[in-house]
Amino acid sequence: MLLEMHDICKDYPQGREVVKILKHVDLFIEEGDYLAIMGPSGSGKTTLMNLIGCLDVPTSGDYYLNGENVASASENRLADIRNSTLGFVFQSFYLLPKLTARENVALPLLYAGVKKRERLRRAEQALEMVGLAERMDFMPNQLSGGQQQRVAIARAMINHPKLLLADEPTGALDTASGHQVMDLFDELNDNGATIVLITHEPKVGARARRLRRILDGELLSEERSRADGQA
Repeated sequence: MLLEMHDICKDYPQGREVVKILKHVDLFIEEGDYLAIMGPSGSGKTTLMNLIGCLDVPTSGDYYLNGENVASASENRLADIRNSTLGFVFQSFYLLPKLTARENVALPLLYAGVKKRERLRRAEQALEMVGLAERMDFMPNQLSGGQQQRVAIARAMINHPKLLLADEPTGALDTASGHQVMDLFDELNDNGATIVLITHEPKVGARARRLRRILDGELLSEERSRADGQA
């Protein structure tokens, strides 16, 4: 089991009151899974993604990631886990505007201490994987929204993460670009990537192999959106 969450709660103080954002969440993900967590604005899905992504810690409960209980890990340890185990794709692409596509993709390897020639070689391979071999030296403002998101996906995959987290990855894209990005996620999963997708869009959620809905901080029972192939 790659990920196990047991009785996870997340509270935030608001003045003299405590607001309960997540309520007794149980979640299990195996290697190779493709799970969509779908819910409306304010349902708690972004808070849950922040916990899964070690960007925050729960108020109570146990969270095992790759065999380690990270619920009470230090900030330094959480940073190590994010760098070594997780890949992130967000609605906003967060590409550095003064770097080429290749340089943006190579950036995580710089932080990991990989030498420049190897960084660029691996970045080129990642960009080829997402169909951007001819756009490696383009700046972000020379790329379409869909192309920028594919660069962001290549960057997220450059360290071969155990788990890829995608938060509303089609939210800033037109319909055609969104389909292309979702086709890429399907391909990555078919090739063995473990993916958790956060979305409020039913058509996007239906692309995953597993579907869980979240409402008012509670994770509802599982639905199967597809067994194989496209929904």
